Amino acid sequence: MYPAAFDYHRPSTIDEAIVLLARHGDDAKVLAGGHSLIPAMKLRLARPAVIIDIGRIANFSYVRDTDAGDHVAIGAMATHGDIESSALLKRVCPLLPETAAHIGDVQVRNKGTIGGSLAHADPAADWPAAMLALDAEIDVVGPRGRRTLRAGAFFVDLLQTALASDEILVEIRVPKTSAAGAYVKTEQKASGFALAGVAAAVGPGGVRVGITGVAAKAYRAAAVERALDGRPLAPESIVLAAAHAADGVEALGDIHASPEFRMHLARVNTARALKRASSR
Repeated sequence: MYPAAFDYHRPSTIDEAIVLLARHGDDAKVLAGGHSLIPAMKLRLARPAVIIDIGRIANFSYVRDTDAGDHVAIGAMATHGDIESSALLKRVCPLLPETAAHIGDVQVRNKGTIGGSLAHADPAADWPAAMLALDAEIDVVGPRGRRTLRAGAFFVDLLQTALASDEILVEIRVPKTSAAGAYVKTEQKASGFALAGVAAAVGPGGVRVGITGVAAKAYRAAAVERALDGRPLAPESIVLAAAHAADGVEALGDIHASPEFRMHLARVNTARALKRASSR
């Protein structure tokens, strides 16, 4: 199918993009890599009257140290492939390159962007789990200026984030960490999206677990983290803690997996991710 007719704008700066977004309001959609928006438009699930293509804005796809040196800053237009191949991230935050390697295929990773994926907030996307496990900071910009959101506050509901309609996601920051990480996913084979994906970070500050693909939004497995607080990460304690991976969660069900199976996968993959991370 073909998308409905739309007007196309290609701003050269973020400021120009924000002006366009404020001018057109709910009639506009921001285009980054296009891997979420374009298929929805072709199926007429999305029918924006205006497309604002931010793909040509300069200096928007970086992976670099912050000025303070304790975080890595990632531009919103950095592709999954950029992150997968980043020598800096492999050295100081290897959970992100590992997660990137699970996304789609080579063509998807070379075109899809981290900012576009996070802003779309697909409940089965891989990045949200890693963002939650790392307690990432997400910067957004709009007519009222720039603000920072923690990953835990960014994901609101199914395909909904804390981004206002006139804001654009511009940067993600993750801490340089001595924590060991791991990402384990059971995927839907045709699409590569997660039926249950678990990112685990294990370090001196404790355990953090982010889970995607199970509920309407990615979530921190707080009950798992509490069960391991102050405890050695022995295989037995990990299995007992992972049994709480779906506590209080209203799991999704569809033709690919029932709610019960998704919750089962969340528990199994949480145990696997924690065991893998602790072994590192």
